[in-house]
Amino acid sequence: MAAIGQIIFCSMIVLIVLFGAAIVLFLALSFTGQLSELMSNNMAPTANLGDDELLSCYLNAQIQPVRVTKVSVTWQKTGLTGPVYRYEDGAPSLGDQDPQFKGRTQLFPDALVAGNASLLLRRVTRSDEGEYTCTISSSGGGGKIKLHLRTAAFSAPTFKFTSSALTAEAPWWFPKPNVTWSDFNGNVLNGSASFAENSVGIFRVVSTLQPVNISEPYGCRIENDLVAAVSEATVTGSGVTENTYFTFSAASSLMTSTHLSITTSVLCIYYLT
Repeated sequence: MAAIGQIIFCSMIVLIVLFGAAIVLFLALSFTGQLSELMSNNMAPTANLGDDELLSCYLNAQIQPVRVTKVSVTWQKTGLTGPVYRYEDGAPSLGDQDPQFKGRTQLFPDALVAGNASLLLRRVTRSDEGEYTCTISSSGGGGKIKLHLRTAAFSAPTFKFTSSALTAEAPWWFPKPNVTWSDFNGNVLNGSASFAENSVGIFRVVSTLQPVNISEPYGCRIENDLVAAVSEATVTGSGVTENTYFTFSAASSLMTSTHLSITTSVLCIYYLT
């Protein structure tokens, strides 16, 4: 009888957590506009400081006509009174635009007729980080969607080989990253790293692995909480061949809720055993 009671108790806990996760998902979709007709390719983009960044916002093409008319778009940033960008009556309306964004934002009129109101933000700064809301009203429908822009500094490393040492150097990182070296099989290797911070808080990274073997590939991973540069470098007779790609971290309330549900289930199994 006690075992049956424990099973019923744990089943109720799991159901409660799953129900809570469903509520979180429903609210998340409501606030992000996914229950409306708006979509985004990236709800939490990470912009490289000093570069341009495209904030994605568009009408769902599956339920919208090919062309829309009477399009009005407003981009806002939480905490600011003036808009980031406003478009209405066939033209930009920027009289009350927040000074932080003057001369740095634009939409694409040719894309607007297809329901695409993605915003180009030029020369991203740290103060641009935060929550943005895109609102669209048109003949084909509308709604609003929220995005969270994150800012970081990241650059691909360059590699040099001298005196049996392979050195990776990357001049543009923020927040301060970690560096991990690995061999072809993924085993972590002991390398050294140094960091030089400039006057605006950007780090220059120099890391060395020694010794290395000719023709063997080595992995170098430079990463912080937002972005990782994943490189493979091979020393050849004429120098170093290298290849780098970037990955970006992402988190959502749904993932958190799912993790909570799985954790609760594991705890119940442990409790029963």
